[in-house]
Amino acid sequence: MAQTAQAKVLIYSATREFRHDSIPTAIQALQSKGSSINVVFDNTEDQTQFTDDNLAAYDAVLFLDNNGEVLDDAGKAAFQRYLNRGGNFVGVHSASDCLRNDTFYGNELGAHFDYHPVLQNATVDVIDSSHPSTSMLPAQWKVQDEMYNFKSDPRAVGAVVILSADESSYEDPGPRKFDQGSPHPTAWYQEHGAGVESGGVAGRSFYTSLGHLNETWHDDLFMAHVLGGITWTLQSNTTRAFNSSAQVGNSGAAASSSSTGFAGGASTTDTTGSTSPSANPPSAAVSSVVLMSFLALVTGAMFFVS
Repeated sequence: MAQTAQAKVLIYSATREFRHDSIPTAIQALQSKGSSINVVFDNTEDQTQFTDDNLAAYDAVLFLDNNGEVLDDAGKAAFQRYLNRGGNFVGVHSASDCLRNDTFYGNELGAHFDYHPVLQNATVDVIDSSHPSTSMLPAQWKVQDEMYNFKSDPRAVGAVVILSADESSYEDPGPRKFDQGSPHPTAWYQEHGAGVESGGVAGRSFYTSLGHLNETWHDDLFMAHVLGGITWTLQSNTTRAFNSSAQVGNSGAAASSSSTGFAGGASTTDTTGSTSPSANPPSAAVSSVVLMSFLALVTGAMFFVS
């Protein structure tokens, strides 16, 4: 899929209950890698940023380690409309433990979190090695993480499971109250997000339940897994970075990080929604070049006359 503009992704990391101390590390890791996949990552924890106008600028919304009621009714309605207009969705780790009573969100993500056993070493099996989020992984991936259990089978809403927890590799005393299907779902994708209302334009959805520790976000394999999932999700052709006739997404000209003014291809949006400006505006840089060229010409002329 040809990319016509630099994609923009909004990281939403608001929490109302337990808060992962790895959230800042995760945001920094994603932003530092943004230029490598031609993506600008903004981040916010302000639910009032979930409006039609604000969301319309983004090719995907990434829920990171959320839990509880992280959106009010107005924000949920705006997010639903965003999805209906072709917006893409990415969920990471405890993104499956928020908006627990909202069916559209559960369907868009694939399944809600139930519980996890204690943090421990485990093996994750790669079910599909052809997906961009798994192609770099070993067939049996050794990780230290939380092996999530879910309240339903994501395959029931059309998700394709690509990573599965090897239940023989770790201890899980339970109890399990829900049928999450087999093999044990750990990461999955939806070609057409199931949270879209009838008549809407469905973008893509990707979810991985891994990502608990700070150390995980410094792991090259894990970062390749997440970035591969984001890249795949953005290629839905339902947003402006890839499709000029789409209803949402970044429609700006494709550019490198240096020309956009975002360090490392990333920008930071604070809770008021303002984006930090470039330290060196392009106009100033252009003026400097013009001035240097003018001085060179003058110096050359003086030398010739003498």
